[in-house]
Amino acid sequence: MAKSGVAILGIYAADLAFTAQRQPAMGETLLGSRFAMGPGGKGSNQSVAAARSGAKVTFISKVGKDAFGDVALAMYAKEGIATRVPQDENHSTGAAYIFLEEGTGSNAIIVVPGAAGQVGIADVDAASDVLSSCAVFMTQLETPVAVAVHALKVAKAAGAITIFNPAPAAVLDDAIYHYCDYATPNESEASMLTGVAVTDLASARKAADVLLGKGVGCVLITLGGQGSLLHDGKLSLHIPIFKAGKVIDTTGAGDAFNGGFAAALARGEVPEKAARFGSAVAGISVTRPGTAPSMPYLKEVEALLAK
Repeated sequence: MAKSGVAILGIYAADLAFTAQRQPAMGETLLGSRFAMGPGGKGSNQSVAAARSGAKVTFISKVGKDAFGDVALAMYAKEGIATRVPQDENHSTGAAYIFLEEGTGSNAIIVVPGAAGQVGIADVDAASDVLSSCAVFMTQLETPVAVAVHALKVAKAAGAITIFNPAPAAVLDDAIYHYCDYATPNESEASMLTGVAVTDLASARKAADVLLGKGVGCVLITLGGQGSLLHDGKLSLHIPIFKAGKVIDTTGAGDAFNGGFAAALARGEVPEKAARFGSAVAGISVTRPGTAPSMPYLKEVEALLAK
C-alpha cells in the first residue's frame, strides 16, 4: 500500500497569551496591553500547519473532558485533521502561559501538558495503523520522552520518513537519534543538545555535525532571522527567511516551519525544497497573531514562494 500523509504525535494546549512591555518580577503586578486565548501545543500547531499546507494529517494525543478539550476537537474537525485523541476524564487539557514582548513580538512560554502528558506507549500502539501508513511521522518532546522514542521507532520500522523536533530541549539518550531521518532543533535547542553555542551558520554546522555523529540522518537547524541550515554531511545549505510583512508574533514560528516541512516531504519534495517551503510557511505565520490561527494556507505559501 502506498504511504501518504503526515502523522504527528504531540500535545494540544490552550494558549493564554499576555502582551506587556516586560515580564513582571516575582511579587510584582503589571498592567498588560492585550490578552488572547487560542489553540496551541507544538504537535497540534504543527498538525494545523501541515493540514493547511495541503497534507492529509492525523494527530495523536489526549485532551481533557472539559471545555478546552471540546475546543480542540472542534478545531481538528474544522481543519480536516483526523484524530486519535481520546478525552481523559481524570486530567485537564493542557495549557500554556505565553508572554509577548510589546513591540518586538518576542516570547517566553510555560507549558503544562495536562492530559497529553498521560499519553503512553499503549496509545501509540493503538495508532499503529496510522504510523504504518503515513509517509511522514513527526514528534517533539512535550509528550513523555519514552513515548516519543517508541513512536519514532515504530514509524521508522514501518518505512515512514521520521522527523524529530527536539522541543522543548531536554537531556536525551543518544539512542533516540538513530530513529530520526531529520532532527529540527532551533539554535537554543541545538546548543543544549550538542554543547556547541549556536549563534550563526558556522556554529550551526558544528552542532549539526555533532547530531549527525549521534545518528541523525539530516539536521535542519532553524536560526530565527538568519534562516535555517540544512546539513547532512554531504549537503550543507543555508535556507533564507521569507519576509511576508511586519513581524508581530513569533510564537509558533517553529511549528509553522516544521508543519510545512513535513507536508512538503509527504508530497515528495526534495529536502531543500521542503525546507524552503517550511521557511515560507513560518515567514507568513509571524505576520499574524496567535499560533494555530496564524498558519497560512497552501495558496498563500505558493504565492510567497513565487515572488
